[in-house]
Amino acid sequence: MKISLRLIGCAAGLAALALTGAVAQSPESPAAFSIQFVSQFDYPGTGNQTRPQKINSTGDIAGVFVDTSAASFGFIRFSNGTFSPPIADPNATSNFTEGRGINDSRLVCGDYLDSAGAFEGFFFQAPHTFTNYVVPNSTTTIVLGVNNVGDFSGSNIPTGGIQEAFLNIGGNVTEFTVPNATATLAYQLNRTNQSCGYYIDSGGVTHGYWRDSDGTIHAPIDPVGSTGTILFGNNDRNFMVGRYSDAGGATHGILFVPPNRFLVYDQPGATFTSLNGINGSNEIVGRYTDPNRLIDHGIILQVVRTSTGITLPLAPSSAPPAQTVPQRVVQTAPAY
Repeated sequence: MKISLRLIGCAAGLAALALTGAVAQSPESPAAFSIQFVSQFDYPGTGNQTRPQKINSTGDIAGVFVDTSAASFGFIRFSNGTFSPPIADPNATSNFTEGRGINDSRLVCGDYLDSAGAFEGFFFQAPHTFTNYVVPNSTTTIVLGVNNVGDFSGSNIPTGGIQEAFLNIGGNVTEFTVPNATATLAYQLNRTNQSCGYYIDSGGVTHGYWRDSDGTIHAPIDPVGSTGTILFGNNDRNFMVGRYSDAGGATHGILFVPPNRFLVYDQPGATFTSLNGINGSNEIVGRYTDPNRLIDHGIILQVVRTSTGITLPLAPSSAPPAQTVPQRVVQTAPAY
C-alpha cells in the first residue's frame, strides 16, 4: 500500500498539457459489444439509497449508501454478496462519509466532510484502519479512485485557486486542469496511469475527459445529443464508463471506447442510469433510480461481444476560444 502523507513535490500541469481531438477509428468498436444485466443489489435496510462507485478484479464493490435520515456512509459489497458494516471516517462530524474506490487488496478510498464543512480524503482497510489524506496546501481534497499499486486520483482546491484534478503516483502529486474548466475531477487511474473524469466549463456544463500517461488531455468527451457528460472509471484497457443526460431530461449509462465511440445502457423502466466503475474483466457496477419510489439501486453488468447495442459517435467539439478562468474558490461536490 503506497499512501504518502508527506507529499512535497507537486508537478503542476496547468498550461503545458496538450488538448487533442479524437478522430481515428477504434480497433474495437462498441458495435462489437453489448452490455448485459447481471444482478441488482441494495445495502441492507429499509429505504437506503444504494450508490456503488467502483469494482475490483475479484468483484468487490465500494460505494455510498444514504439512509432515510440523509446520512451518508461508505460500504463494501464483497464478491460473495455480503456487505461490510457502514464505513464512517472517525473525523466525519456530520454523518457524511463516501466510499469512492477500491483496489484488489480491498483498500477503499473516499471522502468525508470535516468540522469546517470541507472535503477531506481517506483510505480505509478493513476491519477498522483509517488513514486521512489532504493534498499539501489545499483547502479541499477528495480521493476518488485507487489502483492496485496504491496510486490514486481525485480533486483538490489549492489555497486561493480553482478546483483541480490530481494524481498521486509513487508519492508524487501532479495537479492539472482541463483548459477553460472551472473545476476538474479525476475519478480513476489504471495501471499505466491513464486517468479519466469530468470537468465543468464556464457555462456550468459537465464534459468527460481522459488524460494519457504522457499528460495529454483528450477533451471534451461527449456523445452526440449530450447536455452533460460524466466519466467515472476506466480499466487497464482504458475502457471508460459514465453517464450522459439528453435534452429530454433522461440520463443514460455509457461505455466509452477511445477514441470516439459510445455504447449506451439504460436500465429497463428507468430514466436515470449511471455506470460508475469497470474492472479488467469488463464487469461494470452502477446504479439506476426507480422512477416510482425514487430509490437508487445498485446494478452489476457485463460487457459481452455481440453485434447488438445502441452506439453513439463522439460529438464534435464546440469548445469556446481559450480564455482566462477567474481564480476563485468554488467547492464542487463530486458526482456519484
